[in-house]
Amino acid sequence: MKYKKMVELKNNLICHIRNVEYSDAKAVYDIFNLTHGQTDFLLTYPEENSFNLEKERQFLIEKENSSKEVELCAVLDGRIVGTAGIEAVGKKYKVKHRAELGISVEKDYWSWGIGRALVTSCIECAKSAGYAQLELNVVSENHNAIALYESVGFSEYGRNPKGFCSRNVGWQELILMRVELV
Repeated sequence: MKYKKMVELKNNLICHIRNVEYSDAKAVYDIFNLTHGQTDFLLTYPEENSFNLEKERQFLIEKENSSKEVELCAVLDGRIVGTAGIEAVGKKYKVKHRAELGISVEKDYWSWGIGRALVTSCIECAKSAGYAQLELNVVSENHNAIALYESVGFSEYGRNPKGFCSRNVGWQELILMRVELV
């Protein structure tokens, strides 16, 4: 799935939202490890990254060639500062209408509008791919992310009180959210 968009951010800078490409593998690998070390709200810690550069390249090739899944990046001044993507929940008939959203943005760029640009772009891609529902999980203490997701149409459909076990704070409750696309 191909995607490209220019977005004006809150500070009037122009951010490019585009497909992550094979040649971006090192930058994507680095931003993944950076962002996963900057917050306790993401699924993994940097040292749990199961990818190396070759696996990252293979993953990006698969996303570039997929009509149902996508990996996007936010680029400012030629530098990737965030990524987001959608993946199918499954290929079986009963779940093939659902996709999951994942996103991370470098902490120095939080509250600039980059997260919103990435999320709305993923919603557009999910609609284009024919999904009926886009889903995500968010830590209940991540109030800024929850407000963003709600503002673009996501709503809560459940909670998992022991969804994450953080090294820093212990149990973290996950809020399950979804947006209907059709």
